[in-house]
Amino acid sequence: MNIHIKNGRVIDPKNQLDAQRDVYIVDRRIAAVGSAPQGFVADQVIDATGLCVMPGLIDIAARLREPGFEYKATLESEMNAAAAGGVTSLACPPDTDPPLDEPGLVEMLKHRARNLNLARVFPIGALTYGLKGLELTEMIELSEAGCKAFSQADAPLTDTRVLLRAMQYAATMGYSVWLRPQDSFLAKNGVAHDGIVATRCGLAGIPVSAETIALATMLTLAKDTGVALHICRISSAAGVELIRAAKQQGIKVSCDVAMNHLHLSEMDIGFFDANCHLVPPLRSLRDRDALRAALHDGTIDAICSDHTPVDEDAKLSPFSDAEAGATGLELLLPLTLKWAAQAGVPLLDALARVTLQPAQLLGIAMGHLSVGAHADVCIFDIDASWRVQPSALKSQGKNTPFNGYEMQGKVRYTLLAGEVVYQAQ
Repeated sequence: MNIHIKNGRVIDPKNQLDAQRDVYIVDRRIAAVGSAPQGFVADQVIDATGLCVMPGLIDIAARLREPGFEYKATLESEMNAAAAGGVTSLACPPDTDPPLDEPGLVEMLKHRARNLNLARVFPIGALTYGLKGLELTEMIELSEAGCKAFSQADAPLTDTRVLLRAMQYAATMGYSVWLRPQDSFLAKNGVAHDGIVATRCGLAGIPVSAETIALATMLTLAKDTGVALHICRISSAAGVELIRAAKQQGIKVSCDVAMNHLHLSEMDIGFFDANCHLVPPLRSLRDRDALRAALHDGTIDAICSDHTPVDEDAKLSPFSDAEAGATGLELLLPLTLKWAAQAGVPLLDALARVTLQPAQLLGIAMGHLSVGAHADVCIFDIDASWRVQPSALKSQGKNTPFNGYEMQGKVRYTLLAGEVVYQAQ
């Protein structure tokens, strides 16, 4: 199908384009930006007057809950949520049940995603069998099945010899290793940042040192092995400083931050709001401000939603017993826009954190609107305001710390491979 998107403000970080242009799609790819290609005849015209046209968002941490946790969410519900949020590509961590440690599981997930045709799914393979931290998986086979990197998700890997061997092998094969830094002993039984709110509420705390000690180990081994290391969901100012120093030393390290941690802090827990029970925990205001600054200066490479849908009953327990996690796919764009507006970051730079840079981390040729690129497009109204209401979310997981918040920026159309997969009512 030939599609003509006319009169929109095209924002394309890779090509440093922020101007009113028309976009032309032919055979599922971008055929031209600006003037129509010779002989072009549109089968469909989308009038984007007053709207922004950008590459589809790429989310590098979105749990789809299949296989194994269908009572929390289904692949169909979460991919509908992705389409509604303008997310056309997403990476899913390996902590399914069973974990993504066998090629057959990865192929099944990709096959199911292709049949739904709502977003591209890029699995992250398990680094060790069962995520138990004991035996390395067959990374070559998992890579051939479609895994873009290897991770332990939130499962601890306490044996540093196993971690060293994993990094050595990944470095040899050219694979990247994605790890979330947390010392499992220091964090044991913790549910909140070890600060004034946890003390006041009598909640077991997770100190910043749980992040920095684990991070220092990971960075040291990455330096020794030369592996491409990606740090998932950094949460503290001290952690940011370690990554900044590592980058200056030439260590091949990148990192991301969850959107929740850019806007919230331990203060938002208030009177035991279980929606704010997250992993990693919301930290101090100083940590939040350091994350925002590090994202601005490029120390942090990308923003992710850390989409973790949970069933409603799991959030009704007391804070300490409630299941950690929050839905986020539909909030990634407005929360990125909010950070950009508050930090004075140009839209080109801000949107690169959820398009081009995540694509580079995954090693996929997406996240831009160059001629010949896949026609994965998000069209949104930057001026539209809307209130977050659980009943209106497409995700099966309705829990988010932003329930009731006013958001700025609303997705109007999402196109995947030149096909409209979402249109706002």
